[in-house]
Amino acid sequence: MSSSSALILFSSLLIFSLIYSQGNALSSNYYENTCPQVEDIVTQVVTEATKKDKTVPAALLRMHFHDCFIRGCDASVLLNSKKNTAEKDGPPNVSLHAFYVIDSAKKAIEARCPGIVSCADILAFAARDSVVVSGGPSWDVPKGRKDGRTSKASETIQLPAPTFNINQLQQSFSQRGLSLEDLVALSGGHTLGFSHCSSFNNRIHNFNNTHDVDPTLHPTLAATLKSICPLKNRAKNAGSPMDPSSTTFDNTYYKLILQNKSLFSSDQALLSNPKTKSLVSDFASSKDAFFKAFANSMIKMSSINGGQEVRRDCRVAN
Repeated sequence: MSSSSALILFSSLLIFSLIYSQGNALSSNYYENTCPQVEDIVTQVVTEATKKDKTVPAALLRMHFHDCFIRGCDASVLLNSKKNTAEKDGPPNVSLHAFYVIDSAKKAIEARCPGIVSCADILAFAARDSVVVSGGPSWDVPKGRKDGRTSKASETIQLPAPTFNINQLQQSFSQRGLSLEDLVALSGGHTLGFSHCSSFNNRIHNFNNTHDVDPTLHPTLAATLKSICPLKNRAKNAGSPMDPSSTTFDNTYYKLILQNKSLFSSDQALLSNPKTKSLVSDFASSKDAFFKAFANSMIKMSSINGGQEVRRDCRVAN
């Protein structure tokens, strides 16, 4: 082995140990001998569910984000409330849905490989497949996560909020070992899905003492959002698609930010720091650059793990 090859190998091993030292060691071939067909099963379940309901991919991707940001990617977001109120019933998570897709995948996998595959891994596969089925990039999901036994609604306050400014976002991500590039790339998940009025109300009503509407929000979009989300007599599930191509995974999100047409304060905030603003411009001009960065950041985020077991039922600890 050459000295340069040895150095690259050493660097890779160092990065590997840094990422996985806090949880279980993950590997790309974890199920090679115990459940080789696991990813094919999840892909099939996600694809079939998406054919029946186009909102499934956005729901599964968001579910995975919300899982990883609380106690690591340990499927704690899947646990049902019992004696205590679980994460899924915390305020930011009440609009999560498509849990049945994970249940269906788990049932199919248990029939083939009982007691082998964690719910946390199934959710990580499903998030990747959701991006692929929507036209986005694919990546090799590291495997071997364990499922957690604890889930508390009170801890959902740790999730980054749509009202966050750039300093709050940076702190939230850095606490989880994620960089500013990870922040901008992972925010691109907002290319999929739908937002209820509550997530952007702060920008269109009583923004501050001087302005009713956030002055950085494009006036045309502001007028549209105010008509959809009036202060009084609002429709129960009123809201807006995250972007006009809300079922297609693309880089439209970044183009909208540059036009002041993003929905959340936390999206607009990416323009308030020179580095994040530069990355927004890079991703807006190159879908390939965004796809590559997103895949890398998903691998990094999905490797935060701290579970203890392989659940038999994804909704209940063993």
